[in-house]
Amino acid sequence: MLFAPDTVESLDFVVALVNTSPGASRSGEDELATVEQLAALLTRYTYTGRIDHDEAELNEVRETRTLLRSVWGLERDEAVEVVNRMLREANALPFLARHDELDWHMHATSPDAPLAERMRAEIALALTDVIRMNEMSRLRICEADDCDGLVLDLSRNGSKRFCTVRCGNRMNMIAFRERKASA
Repeated sequence: MLFAPDTVESLDFVVALVNTSPGASRSGEDELATVEQLAALLTRYTYTGRIDHDEAELNEVRETRTLLRSVWGLERDEAVEVVNRMLREANALPFLARHDELDWHMHATSPDAPLAERMRAEIALALTDVIRMNEMSRLRICEADDCDGLVLDLSRNGSKRFCTVRCGNRMNMIAFRERKASA
């Protein structure tokens, strides 16, 4: 699946962000419970502009995480409504930017806008690409029995089923044991 690099980066960030929530995280705990955990996440995914490093910002990002989790499994027409609302609420005015080591990419809000608002706007732009290309089926929930992790399937044949190799291995082992027991 071929999306623009900034689209892929935004979608990868959604997966990383949502997969910090209980039920989706490796630990099973909320891995975005502190300002320090948010700061650690932001070291892996670059967000330029205003970052407050406070509890209010953390709470807004956690609300964004919940919203993004709900968008991931929607049908195309339902996703359009949510994405349009995200863009409206952010007063998004898309523009091209180039900074740091990044080539031309899209931003939709002022660098002074709150972090969670910038996240929602930029992720909404990425989701518009997914919607326009009719590729919502690439945004899935992990098929492992006890996992709610997000899966971004960028494979050529669209066959990715699990959020991590760990979930895939675990489910394969369960299937192997079931086959062995029934033989």
